[in-house]
Amino acid sequence: MWGEQRVPHRCNRHSSKSARVVRHALAGCLAALLLAGLAGRVHAEDGNQPHKKQDNSASLRQLYEQIGRKTGLRWQQLAAIDQYERTLTRVRPKSRPVAPQALTGIYISETRWAGELNPDPHDTAPLSIAWFGGIGQDGDNDGRADPSSEADLLYTVASAIRAGEAGGTGEAGQTSAAVGDRYAIGLWRYYHSERAVLRVRQFAAIIDAFGSTRLRKHVFPLPVTAEYSYRSTWGDRRGWGGRRIHEGTDIFAPYGVPVRSTSCGIVELKGWNRYGGWRIGIRDIDNVYHYYAHLQGYDNKIKPGDVVQPGQVIGWVGSSGYGRPGTQGKFPPHLHYGVYRDRGTVEWAFDPYPLLRKWERDERKSQRAARPSAGR
Repeated sequence: MWGEQRVPHRCNRHSSKSARVVRHALAGCLAALLLAGLAGRVHAEDGNQPHKKQDNSASLRQLYEQIGRKTGLRWQQLAAIDQYERTLTRVRPKSRPVAPQALTGIYISETRWAGELNPDPHDTAPLSIAWFGGIGQDGDNDGRADPSSEADLLYTVASAIRAGEAGGTGEAGQTSAAVGDRYAIGLWRYYHSERAVLRVRQFAAIIDAFGSTRLRKHVFPLPVTAEYSYRSTWGDRRGWGGRRIHEGTDIFAPYGVPVRSTSCGIVELKGWNRYGGWRIGIRDIDNVYHYYAHLQGYDNKIKPGDVVQPGQVIGWVGSSGYGRPGTQGKFPPHLHYGVYRDRGTVEWAFDPYPLLRKWERDERKSQRAARPSAGR
C-alpha cells in the first residue's frame, strides 16, 4: 500500500517539477510576447507621432482659396481673418470653445449663428437661420449651415464682412485703396472694433509679404556672436518715472551692437518714448507685440507699416530714454526687450526671458550644425 502510494508520490513530485518548468517557460513566452507587443505599440506610436503634429497649411490654403472664389476675398485676407480669430481663441479658450483639432480658429456663438430669437440654437437650416436673423451660411453646398463645418464657418464670416462693405465688391476704375477701405468697413461692422480691423489688416500685410502663414521662426535679438549678458529681470522695481515694475528683460551690450527683429512681423511704432527712449515696436502674426527700447538709433529705411523678417537689423544698442527726446547716458547701454499679447481689447506683458533662452540656444545649435558643412 505504501509502495502504491510512493509511486504516485514520486510521480507527483516529478509532475510538479515538470509543471513548474512548463509554467516558467509559458510565463517567459508570455512575457516575451507582452514585451514584443509593447515594443510594437511604442514603435507604432512613434511612427504615428508626426501625424499628431500634422501640418495643415496645405488644407488651410485650399480652404482659403475655395472660400475666396465664392466671396471675392483674396486668400491672404481670409487667412488674416482666420489668424486673428485663432489668436483670440488662444487667449480666451473658455469663452471661445473651439475644438483643439479644428482646422481654423474661428468661433461664432450659437446665438449669433442661429439667431437670437431662434428656438433651436442648433439650427442648421439656412432659411430658418436667416428668418431669425442669424448669420450662419452654407459654405460647402451641402444644404446645411453647420457650425462644425470649417467651410461653413469661414464662408459665414467672409460673407458677413462682404455684406458689411459699403458699395459692394468694387467697380471698374476704383482704386485698390478704395476697395481696401470698404474691406476695413466690412471688418469693423463684423467685429465692431478698430483694434480688430487693424490686426486683420496687419496680418494680411505680413502674409502678403511672405506668401505664407507658416511664420514661426524666431532669433535672439542680438547676434549670438556679440558680447552681451542678461538675466531674468521680470518684475524688478524701476527707479525712474514713478512706481512701476520691469516688464521685460535687459540685455546689456556695448554701444552699437546690432539689434535684430526676433520674428516675422510688421513695424507698428517707431519713435521716442520718455521711458524707452528711441524704441521700435513690431507685431508678429501670433498677435504678440515685440518692444525694443533704449536704442542708439534705427535703420533709417524702416518705417511703420514695413514688414520685417527674423534677423533683420532694426537698430543698435544704446542708452536712450528717461527724459526728453534725445536724452542719453542715464544708465549703461542695453536693449530692453519686452513682449505683449493682445487679448482683443487689452494687451498684457509676459516674461520674455524663457523665450530669449530658447531662441539663443536654438540659434547657437543651428550655427554649430552649419559650421562643419561650411568648412568642407
